[in-house]
Amino acid sequence: MAVQDSGRAALVTGASRGIGYGIAEELVARGDRVCITGRNEDALKEAVEKLGADRVIGVAGKAHDEAHQAVAVERAMEAFGRVDFLVNNAGTNPVFGPMADLDLNVARKVFETNVISALGFAQQTWKAWQSENGGAIVNIASIAGVSASPFVGAYGMSKAAMVNLTLQLAHEFAPKVRVNAIAPAVVKTKFAKALYEGREEEVVSAYPLGRLGVPADIGGAAAFLTSDQSDWVTGQTLVVDGGIFLNAGVG
Repeated sequence: MAVQDSGRAALVTGASRGIGYGIAEELVARGDRVCITGRNEDALKEAVEKLGADRVIGVAGKAHDEAHQAVAVERAMEAFGRVDFLVNNAGTNPVFGPMADLDLNVARKVFETNVISALGFAQQTWKAWQSENGGAIVNIASIAGVSASPFVGAYGMSKAAMVNLTLQLAHEFAPKVRVNAIAPAVVKTKFAKALYEGREEEVVSAYPLGRLGVPADIGGAAAFLTSDQSDWVTGQTLVVDGGIFLNAGVG
């Protein structure tokens, strides 16, 4: 059965695979048109074909590149005439180790990609469409940003900043634009493989719901936060964690 066009459009960053792809898939399934971004042009083209080239466009580039941010929003406006929803999903975590040994240049790179790029995209969509027409922004944070995150501290710091960025934008962009965040636990993606590969059973044992997340779990949450059903929700961080926080302090 053909999907009815919702008349709305979204831009999802870092969406050639993983969580971003799962979010784009959910938005397309409900009838939105979607612009996805990613660093790898070939992977992006493949994702566009899988999602449906009649409803999806791809713009390749690095999330922290201001020129790329401007071009992505411009292309979305040209293709769809609007950008109702922005999902800031692009992120990086290039280092695993203690904070005491963290290369400060690596920390800067993590913040540039994970936080500053999200602000840049928000500025672009605000100016191009949302300031006059409204909409919603969803920032993909992490439970690493709301708790200690051993060996991925730079990533955790950046995601904590993403939570606060959400608060700042929600306050400033109201009442036109709602801004919320999602803080996932471990989701089965290539990006998160180091956190569970080879010991998935052990990792899963900490989750009351008995499994790791999958991209569709985050896609469903993002679809809700960009829907009319969440019209009175802003400035919130929705933890989607399979219940793992229930075990905090246990044992």
